[in-house]
Amino acid sequence: MNRTRLFFLLGFALFISLGIIMTGASRSEASGKKAEPIATPTFTKDIAPIFFKNCAECHREGEIAPMSLMNYKEVRPWAKAIREKVVSREMPPWHADPAHGQWSNDKRLSPKEIETITAWIDGGVKEGDPKTMPAEPKFAKGWQIGEPDLVINMPEEFTVPAEGAVPYMYFTVPSNFTEDKYITAMEARAGDLSVVHHIVIYVRDPKEKASRRQDIGTGLLGALSPGNTPFIASPGTAKLIKAGSNIVFQMHYTPSGKATKDRSMIGLKFAKAPVDKIITTTAAWDARFEIPANAPNHEIRAFYNVEEDVDIISLMPHMHLRGKDYTYIAHYPDGRKEILLSVPRYDFGWQVYYYPVKPLRMPKGTKIEAIAHYDNSTKNPQNPDPSKPVRFGEQTWEEMMNGFFDFVPVQSAAKSAASSSSGSR
Repeated sequence: MNRTRLFFLLGFALFISLGIIMTGASRSEASGKKAEPIATPTFTKDIAPIFFKNCAECHREGEIAPMSLMNYKEVRPWAKAIREKVVSREMPPWHADPAHGQWSNDKRLSPKEIETITAWIDGGVKEGDPKTMPAEPKFAKGWQIGEPDLVINMPEEFTVPAEGAVPYMYFTVPSNFTEDKYITAMEARAGDLSVVHHIVIYVRDPKEKASRRQDIGTGLLGALSPGNTPFIASPGTAKLIKAGSNIVFQMHYTPSGKATKDRSMIGLKFAKAPVDKIITTTAAWDARFEIPANAPNHEIRAFYNVEEDVDIISLMPHMHLRGKDYTYIAHYPDGRKEILLSVPRYDFGWQVYYYPVKPLRMPKGTKIEAIAHYDNSTKNPQNPDPSKPVRFGEQTWEEMMNGFFDFVPVQSAAKSAASSSSGSR
């Protein structure tokens, strides 16, 4: 057999073999052995469940978000903006670095959820079969904490102008408590959500002198702000409001283009069972700083010394418009150190509490360090005036450096009392 004929026969055999392989592949596809292309997501089947789980808490009628996202008709006009915010991870709002800590109120979308939303929008924003639409989540009507035992209103209406900057407003209301009260839930509600950016509620102990420092030296009871949920204590714990205390409303108003009136309120629920552990709110903070003019990354550090074994149950960093990033670090007595919370891109628009999945145990002698950076330069688009140094102040154009956190003692009140009793014998 000559060489030419041999090559021809080998090539023919190879052609026949490839044909058999391709035919087998086609049959495999036809028989379903190879996955079909994924169908374009629809709102009713794929998107609504994601929005109900991650967005509806704020994006529904009567709540703090600017638009409702409860059905296709409401969502459709915002599709392009939703894609942008979801891909950039601006929405849902979550600012903690995932490398440090696990949080029970983590609102981040998973990569798969982000992929589904973008595929839905890129695929034509299809509505889908109404029969596949899930039932709307059930939210409490009115008060999210349930019917309060007591409602406290601002003492008077405040007129919010149509335009301009409104300084923080403070309204003080006597509690008229004749005995100490243990608070298991607190919810702040805006009189007019169109102009209320956030509300912070403080409790001023009647024995403490009133000072310009409205927040430290008084108890932080809770807040209403974008992305936040009401304060609800775990069983056996509560916050304490002492008899005769005053309730202080700190109001941040943002004019909406139309003059309006606001009279916000808070609802309180009292403990119905014995309270073993009192929740204490404190902070690693500094009020004696000066941020130089045009400084792009000015650092401020503050410390808090832990005087007994405690469990931290929440953290909330607080700065104003020049705030850049915030970090809590625990320096333990044995020499170890641990980042408890890192917020690499702080956003004043979101006053967020971070609740750890498990309480963070801080043994006696631990030093909690808070590190904050500020951008007082022209690179910060929110900066009111980069040409001037900035000092402590309660208004948004001034600055704060507060590393708030809530803790409870590790030892319950009952065990502590028993220990003291046995030790005194």
